[in-house]
Amino acid sequence: MVEPKAEQIRNERLYRGMGLTDAEYDCIVAQLGRLPNWVETGLFSVLWSEHCSYKSSRRYLKRFPTNGPQVLQGPGENAGVVDFGDGIGIAFKMESHNHPSAIEPYQGAATGVGGILRDIFTMGARPIAFLNSLRFGTLDEAHTRYLFANVVAGIGGYGNCVGIPTVAGEAVFDEVYRDNPLVNAMCVGVLPADGMVRGTASGVGNPVFVVGARTGRDGIHGATFASAEDPHEKERSAVQVGDPFFGKLLMEACLELIATGAVVGIQDMGAAGLTSSSAEMASRADGGIELYLDAVPVREDGMTPYEMMLSESQERMLVVMERGKEAVAEAIFAKWGLPIANIGRVTDDGRLRLWFRGECVADVPVSLLVDEAPVYDRPVAAPAALPGREVALPETFPAPETALRELLGHPSVADKRWIYRQYDTTVKAATRVGPGGDAAVLRVPGTNRLLALCCDGNGRYVYLNPRKGGAMAVAEAARNIVCAGGQPLAITNCLNFGNPEKPEIMYQFAEATAGMSEACLALNTPVVSGNVSFYNESRSADIHPTPVIGMVGVIEDERYVTPNAFQQADHAVVLLGVEDDSLDGSLYWKTLAGQPAGDAPAFDLAAEVNLQNLVHRLIREGRVVSAHDVSDGGLAVTLAELCIGGGMGVVVEAPAGAADLSASQASLRAAGWLFSEAPSRICLEVRPTDVAEVLAAAAEAGVPARQIGWTGGSRLVVRTTCEDWVNVPVAELAQVYQDALPNRMQVPVTPGA
Repeated sequence: MVEPKAEQIRNERLYRGMGLTDAEYDCIVAQLGRLPNWVETGLFSVLWSEHCSYKSSRRYLKRFPTNGPQVLQGPGENAGVVDFGDGIGIAFKMESHNHPSAIEPYQGAATGVGGILRDIFTMGARPIAFLNSLRFGTLDEAHTRYLFANVVAGIGGYGNCVGIPTVAGEAVFDEVYRDNPLVNAMCVGVLPADGMVRGTASGVGNPVFVVGARTGRDGIHGATFASAEDPHEKERSAVQVGDPFFGKLLMEACLELIATGAVVGIQDMGAAGLTSSSAEMASRADGGIELYLDAVPVREDGMTPYEMMLSESQERMLVVMERGKEAVAEAIFAKWGLPIANIGRVTDDGRLRLWFRGECVADVPVSLLVDEAPVYDRPVAAPAALPGREVALPETFPAPETALRELLGHPSVADKRWIYRQYDTTVKAATRVGPGGDAAVLRVPGTNRLLALCCDGNGRYVYLNPRKGGAMAVAEAARNIVCAGGQPLAITNCLNFGNPEKPEIMYQFAEATAGMSEACLALNTPVVSGNVSFYNESRSADIHPTPVIGMVGVIEDERYVTPNAFQQADHAVVLLGVEDDSLDGSLYWKTLAGQPAGDAPAFDLAAEVNLQNLVHRLIREGRVVSAHDVSDGGLAVTLAELCIGGGMGVVVEAPAGAADLSASQASLRAAGWLFSEAPSRICLEVRPTDVAEVLAAAAEAGVPARQIGWTGGSRLVVRTTCEDWVNVPVAELAQVYQDALPNRMQVPVTPGA
């Protein structure tokens, strides 16, 4: 390849094809005092991309609370780490692989899993679990079924091969994700609390090694691709190809190398490949780095410096070793049969300098590449009309039993066994509660404590009310940890939004992150890592703003692990929280109106904190047999899931209503009580002897509470003084709930349909 000269790059504005704007290129020229060459322009194009530089989001991310006594490592490293107790640290992070998955769903999802895996063991942590959060269009469309089937296969294909269980996740189906699915992958690992390794290139003269797979031409400009407005217009070559078996070997070799104590710094070659790993490691050390690209192991002939620096070939790491310990690294990687090459050294001049065939092909300040990337204060404007507020409730409502069946069969609510049966959820035998629980629960080696994990988000709420919706996403994740018996510790996040160049999208982002920050402060769950994914739109349609929360929590003892299914007949059912009957933001109203309707559900952060503290206390007092929070589909779906999971029925008494209601008013009241998605509500199964104590504790805590029914029998019954709103066999509901996804996915999923 004959690379364009610097004058040609400027005159023909070739930098635009790399994703740089005229203003950004002019800034680079001014700071360098000269025109950058082709390689240097490529370096800036990827590190100044939205995906790497966070240039539109950085000012808002500073709002997040990131400190606390439980935080061992906050944002800025490959992953966050929290103190789990007993000398153990938990490393975790979530990232997106949305655009690659829209083009090559299997490899896009698989390499998303592989990439987040490397972020965890880079910290010196042994990965123990995967989670994922998925968003797709409606399964009525063949192309959506093709994307969905192959993303799930890609997640399972990589995770199963590396021998790490996939223990939790969520999947939502909505037409707004039709052309831009969201694939967010989370990984969690365990390490000694004092054994972290950071991604830093320090120690002048220390050698720099590239280890793992050879470098190819796959994934070049992947970071720019992830910042593109319409990924469907990009080449498939921007999507990387993963090898999970190679990834497993790389993980074991790196962990063995880290255990020697001879590693100064280590970083995954993820987005922007060798460019980001080398420049970011040098930046963290306030130093420089010099690379000799002739030494980089490649798998294709004739690769240029530009291609080697921008390639995002998978299963590669950059390692800085103590000088004199080179043989240690070489012996370990030879043992595992993996390539290793000494390609450079650490310097103290603050520059990234690249050599190829005896010529210096790039020489730029590290600080300019990494720390001085542009930070934009994008225009922010609320929409002229708030979405959903003008949508009217229908004049007539379906029968409650009909609506309940429809909601249980909705792919967003329905049983997700079709997905997680394709994952190994129990490998290594540490999974105490796997997929299907409010949160996953894992045993952690070296302690009697257990780890609770979940990921949650609701783009519909954030679309209707960004600030409230952002806070509710954090609160729901914490509520799920508490329902499983845990104490929330901290969060990671994946912030999936549309085009930041649109003022209304930046309004969504600004408000949602503000709401998240408020909830994190109130719930004492600092943000320790995360990812921003902008430009999630196709054919000019933005997705719903979708912040996804990954949360970890601690369960101090096995006794506190709490199921989310009825356990025994003749137990009381207690509803904690306000018996709200508003349909704002609910999936029920959305299915009737064909669009999100009303406001987001009413939410009181102080009430949420009181509720979670109460349930945490009641579980530790041994007064809770099972617990399940109210979320998508409302109280009726929560009760149905408790019944289906436990294989038994329940009889529930709805509040008495006014006798003079019209037929339409009575229908609205029934629909509201059954299907409202008002948060800060949890259904508890309680032994009869504990009911009085539970109600008294709730009154003392200021949490509304009422015994609403009794477990037992084979039917789900919801009745008032004058009629049954619902009276249906649990087995019938279970069939609807469990068959929904398999029945839809039996339809052919031909690629390209």
